[in-house]
Amino acid sequence: MAIRDWPAAERPRERLALQGAAALSDAELLAIFLRVGIRGKSAVDLARELLGSFDGDLARLAAAGTKDLARLSGIGPAKAAQLAATLELARRALAGSLKAKDTMASPQAVRDWLRLSLGNLPHEVFVALWLDAQNRLIASEELFRGTLTQTSVYPREVVKRALMHNAGAVILAHNHPSGLAEPSRADEVLTSSLKQALGLIDVKLLDHFIVTGGAEPLSFAERGLI
Repeated sequence: MAIRDWPAAERPRERLALQGAAALSDAELLAIFLRVGIRGKSAVDLARELLGSFDGDLARLAAAGTKDLARLSGIGPAKAAQLAATLELARRALAGSLKAKDTMASPQAVRDWLRLSLGNLPHEVFVALWLDAQNRLIASEELFRGTLTQTSVYPREVVKRALMHNAGAVILAHNHPSGLAEPSRADEVLTSSLKQALGLIDVKLLDHFIVTGGAEPLSFAERGLI
């Protein structure tokens, strides 16, 4: 049955107008974006299938490339490009909110941005969110790529970037493509080395996150590892 034949109180667009976007499921929100379904499937059915292709994980969907999306039934190149653009706007909106206010006052926004940006990359990356004296975002920067060890992430290079940005604090993050969020001993040793090196130039290491696609980013600060 087409959505237009549903009772008005059950249609996603009408529900959004009456109850707000937060009242809708992920599939319903995605269905509004898709607008129409395909033969035998409503836009909601299509949205559920699309989410199912990524195990229901919006972060994995956000990380998918346009070519991968375009291969899915009912999507095609045009909708894939539109969806990629919408998700990039979401990343930029989150980054904009971090620049406008104290990041430590909005820790969920930091986590959301990290998941959208790093959660499902196929390779490991190490990034820094450079902050000013009020903990507002100055810049986000990929510093290293590849397996993280004490020999592949150089504290002196991190210090140089901190000085270049005139940063007062930093939040570090790296992803685990394996999907396991637990920190390794190497992660802990590296974090300790970076905290010590940055402390010599009065740059405070506020947190270090491990990011995966399937769970909330793990916070070293919350674990008592910083």
